[in-house]
Amino acid sequence: MALKKLEAVIRPEKLDQVKEALEQAGYHAMTVIEVRGRGEQRGVELQYRGSTVRIDLLPKVKIEIVADEKDVEKIAEIIMRTARTGKPGDGRIFIIPVEKAYRIRTGEQQA
Repeated sequence: MALKKLEAVIRPEKLDQVKEALEQAGYHAMTVIEVRGRGEQRGVELQYRGSTVRIDLLPKVKIEIVADEKDVEKIAEIIMRTARTGKPGDGRIFIIPVEKAYRIRTGEQQA
């Protein structure tokens, strides 16, 4: 079975809901990284002490999951359904082929 890496960049406040939904579906393994970024909205403008301040890079969370190819679409659907607010800045999902993976503890090759 081929492996794929799913990278999802989502709003930080949606992380707990996404983790819970994935866990309920049986997907427990993931890496979570705090990142900053911007999309088409190019940041936001806020009022601070009477001045307009542009926040160019917004806090986001990146979830990385390596899974069997047959599971990737289901995982992506769970993340989209759970992380969606319908507003700009909900994030993106990228699916990338994985050539090989090794379990460090055992040296077992997984792809």
